[in-house]
Amino acid sequence: MPLPLPRLRTVVLVTGAALLAKRALRRRIQDSPLWPLPALEEPISGRSERRSAAARRVLVTERTTPAEGVVRLRLEGSSLPAWQPGAHLDLVLPSGLVRQYSLCGDPAEPDTYTVATRLVEDGRGGSREVHELLHEGVEAEIHAPRNRFPLVEAPAYLFVVGGIGITPVLPMLRALSAAGADWRLLYGGRSRASMPFLDEVEKLGAESGRVTVVPEDEAGRPDTAAAVADTAQGTAVYCCGPEPLMDAVAAALPPGRTLHLERFTAATPSSAGSGPFEVELRRSGRTVRVAADQSVLAAVREEVPYVSYSCEQGFCGTCQQRVLEGEIDHRDELLTDSERDDTMLICVSRCRGERIVLDL
Repeated sequence: MPLPLPRLRTVVLVTGAALLAKRALRRRIQDSPLWPLPALEEPISGRSERRSAAARRVLVTERTTPAEGVVRLRLEGSSLPAWQPGAHLDLVLPSGLVRQYSLCGDPAEPDTYTVATRLVEDGRGGSREVHELLHEGVEAEIHAPRNRFPLVEAPAYLFVVGGIGITPVLPMLRALSAAGADWRLLYGGRSRASMPFLDEVEKLGAESGRVTVVPEDEAGRPDTAAAVADTAQGTAVYCCGPEPLMDAVAAALPPGRTLHLERFTAATPSSAGSGPFEVELRRSGRTVRVAADQSVLAAVREEVPYVSYSCEQGFCGTCQQRVLEGEIDHRDELLTDSERDDTMLICVSRCRGERIVLDL
């Protein structure tokens, strides 16, 4: 039995609209900078153990203020991975920004992470989001901890810390105190009120005099050269804080000591490989020119606007890409030695030659 005329007209209109939408979608796909993509057995561009790990949801269950301008957050979740002193995690902020914060709680406490951050008024907005938007009862997204500042075995330890740099060091001090190890801490800051976890730090070293606190408004800047010089052969020297503090410690380090640094900002890039070069995007069949004053990320985004990125300082790993050919000038503070063999963070790293090929 034939359809009534009104119903037939409706079917024709719906079918026609669907066909037009399908054609429009096909045109959008074909106009995409990544069309057509060669078929690979395993598309691996930008993949790493870090990025393939599933994000986890945590709940802010406690928020405190351990110093002026500093917020401490207790994050609780289900089956959270274990971690060791010196580790940090990626915190996905409400805006989608990804920022890294050192874990300053107790590794033995299950399903709980603790982080602390200082408000940076002239920063890039991450610390302000934490201070203004992450309160008790708010859910957040994180990625599993990783550790590029591990506590190594040594006959003795010296920690030189500035301000919020105490966060990765605090779990180390607890562990070393519990083990009866030989350690000392030189802790500087603008004032006592601005130095987070000061009470706990002083208690850890109260009986042995291991802790020297130097508030700048009372005693000036700490004498890092004297502290480093007064170390025994084999001492592990750990430093975390402002760049000038770490530079001073590195310059004063005597032979026979090992130096471990944790940076909050990207190190000053080397001048090697700073000239222009070409980047071939193998899977999309494009080649882009990277100017001497331009990042690979910026150049690539002109051809591939939706390539993933976040921090633009070589910390978060969001822009990590597989390198198929070419010599990499690594300028990040994140990748492991094995990852550096064939991947790069295109927000900061460059090419040491004239051409590099990405699996993109």
